[in-house]
Amino acid sequence: MTALRSFAPCGWGATGLALGAGLGLVVALPLMTDVAKAFETKADHALLINLGTNTVLFDKAADVSMTPSSMSKLMTAYMVFDRLKQGSLSLDDTFTVSENAWRKGGAASGGSTMFLEPGSTVRVEDLLRGIIIQSGNDACIVVAENLAGDEASFADAMNRRAQELGLTGSHFMNATGLPDPQHYMTAHDLAILAEHIIRDFPEYYRFYGETEFTYNGITQHNRNPLLYKNMGADGLKTGHTSVAGYGLTASAKEGDRRVVMVINGLKSTKERSEEAERLMAWAFRNFEDVNLLKAGEPISNAEVWLGEDDTVPLVSAKDLVVSLPRAARRDMVVRVVYDGPLAAPINAGDPLATLVIEGPDMQRLEYPLVAGKKVEELSLLGRVMASIKNAIFGMAQEALPEDLNKASQAAPEPSK
Repeated sequence: MTALRSFAPCGWGATGLALGAGLGLVVALPLMTDVAKAFETKADHALLINLGTNTVLFDKAADVSMTPSSMSKLMTAYMVFDRLKQGSLSLDDTFTVSENAWRKGGAASGGSTMFLEPGSTVRVEDLLRGIIIQSGNDACIVVAENLAGDEASFADAMNRRAQELGLTGSHFMNATGLPDPQHYMTAHDLAILAEHIIRDFPEYYRFYGETEFTYNGITQHNRNPLLYKNMGADGLKTGHTSVAGYGLTASAKEGDRRVVMVINGLKSTKERSEEAERLMAWAFRNFEDVNLLKAGEPISNAEVWLGEDDTVPLVSAKDLVVSLPRAARRDMVVRVVYDGPLAAPINAGDPLATLVIEGPDMQRLEYPLVAGKKVEELSLLGRVMASIKNAIFGMAQEALPEDLNKASQAAPEPSK
């Protein structure tokens, strides 16, 4: 049975709500708007995600494998953060710099370096800053050798942990991100990894917002261009090789909103800086977070069959905040869809319906709704009486059109 009602959620103004049958429960979908489709970027790969609502704002080849360059050092740092959180490592512990780390990643290598001296000992905290701020290849190799014995074993450990984190499009061959045909990531995986670092290690994430670090008398500046743009950026990591071009995994916060951005395949540091600023500004300017529902707040009622109550309230199991295009909000339509009537018994929290949000310049969003309370099944006598009642009224409704037709034929002509 389909019912139609007007609905005005949480100060949005009037919107339409249709309660209908025909759809089962659908999990929440990421938002991909026509606004985003019309937006262009020079990057070969790009992804922007509103972190609080887990909403994709922009996607360009985000699930296509790419060379991540030094952005894969996010995984190297993650492995250290994980050990610190477990308590098997401390920031004050010291690691020894091997000849191998110095030759492959030191000043003589010609790549990004922390300028570590072979045979010296370095605090873990300094190594982390060397990896994050200075992008030191030598620091990465020192960490790998001291935690796993050698860089290959460390890469194996990175791969195992990556699978546990859901990084299904990633494979690591080293701790540095130096080019290797079997060393790759996707923009999507980099965004997932950035989210884990931000949420799982807030006490260490602060390193990513530091703009400079001095070690061995040499000061180097953070290459993340957004840290210098006064737009709420506080991390994460740049990357560059001749194979991959210039890339950046970044995050910025504006009020309660946090956006994670991954771009790669740009032609210069200037182009990377300009595209990063443009995309991040676009994300904050064109979208807003809307508090749609509070957990447990009834949004509508669904009809119940053979229950002690005729209806059950439909609620969201958690506070529902959605990211929406600013231009679409005024003309949005909200619908609740469920297969009904719903058979009793129903337990509180049972998934029953789907909240559907649609509007111009956006694909529809779908979120699950659950039972707001328990509805017991009628007793045997109650079920029998309900079935009899339904049969009587059902027959009456089926006969009604024919009865009306007969009545109209028997009615006298109106006087003229």
